[in-house]
Order: sequence, then structure tokens, then C-alpha cells
Amino acid sequence: MAIIEVEGLRKVYGGTVAVDGVSFTVNQGEIFGLVGPNGAGKTSIVETLAGLRRPDAGTVRVLGHDPGQERRELAQRIGIQLQSAELPDRLRVWEAVDLYASFYRNPADWRDLLAEWGLEDKRNTAFADLSGGLKQRLMVALAFVGSPELVFLDELTTGLDPRARRATWEIVRDIRAKGMTVLLVTHFMDEAEQLCDRVAVVDRGRLVALDRPTALVDRATIGMAEGQATLEDVFLALTGREAVT
Repeated sequence: MAIIEVEGLRKVYGGTVAVDGVSFTVNQGEIFGLVGPNGAGKTSIVETLAGLRRPDAGTVRVLGHDPGQERRELAQRIGIQLQSAELPDRLRVWEAVDLYASFYRNPADWRDLLAEWGLEDKRNTAFADLSGGLKQRLMVALAFVGSPELVFLDELTTGLDPRARRATWEIVRDIRAKGMTVLLVTHFMDEAEQLCDRVAVVDRGRLVALDRPTALVDRATIGMAEGQATLEDVFLALTGREAVT
């Protein structure tokens, strides 16, 4: 069953076309990746799906809702971790998750979330005193407070060290195992290969490929003597540009 349906999505800021006629679906229970460099239009797509922006053209349905018209109801069923987000400096970690829990009809136990995301020993720490990586973990934990059916993770592991990245990947796999649907936005090719069932490659606002990671890699392997293509090679072959910027 399609959880997300996007048809001909277009988003323009002034004279800049950020999203240009993008279409795709996301199925229930999958980890779906949006891959591309900074400025490709990935965050604009996610913000439109979450009802934070209205499309200039095209249609969008998320969990059966029009995000622009039914944002309040949709907000009870999704979680979102945005690339750039802040909290009040003096708000303590436990206060943040407790506050967010109050917004939902059926919140998760925020104490379990703190333990799951390695924040339990930081529960009394003010937001301003957290490292960049811990701030990122807190923002991800907040995305799960409402026990969402669908969660948007935008640049999930930015600011995390390699060990923390691998641990975070395991948590995301566990989330999918529980039946949750994940839309993962990243410009890290290895992350998409490790986590995603399908990947949409976006460049300059346009969808340039959509397939399973292995199928995309196989596509780029054609003609390569070593036969060791990665999604990084796929992006370069499709667009002529490096994926990570």
C-alpha cells in the first residue's frame, strides 16, 4: 500500500525552481531514500510532504491526507527530523521530550526514547550545552515521540562520528522491523546503500533515477572493468557531478 503519493510536484522560490515535476510513491514498511547533493531539492520535497510548504503545482497525498489542507490531523501520524532545527537554549533534554509528548494523542514513553538514542545520561543537560551530535540525536528522538506511522529523517547522521552513525543505522533498521515507514534524506551514498529498500536520485530539482540500490549500482557497473560501482558512481554517471558536496 502506498503511504506517500507524489505526482508532478513543483516548488519555486522567487526565480529558482527547487523541485521540478517530481513523481514517486513510498510503500508501507519500506525505507525510501532521497539522495542528492546539497541544494538538489530534497528538503523542499520533505517539507512539502510534511505540510510545512505548499506545492506550486502537482498533487501530494501522505497517509491518505492532503498535507496542505489536513496538516493538523497528519501531524498526529508522522514524525519529522529536519536538517536545521533549534530549541530554546535553557530547555533541558527531558523537558524537551516531555513537552513534545504532550502534543500527541498516543505518545511513546519518552524515557525509553532517551535510552534508545543514548541521551539518558544527558536528561538534565540544557540544549545549548549539548554537542552538535547530541543535539542531532535529540532532534531524531523528538521525531519518534508521537509513535508515528511514517517518519521523515533529513540528513540523519550529519554531525555524528562513524561509530555513532553505525549505531544510528541499526536503530533505523529496528524501526523498519517494527513496521514503520521511513523516508530518509541523505547525500551520503553509503548510508543509502546500507539502509534503503529503494532510492530516488534527485539533482537540481529533478528525479533522475528511482530503483533499488543494487539495481542502480548494477546500472553504473555496465562498462566498468572492475565491476565495483557504488551509488556514488551511479550519481556521477547520471548527472556528471559528485553526489557529496
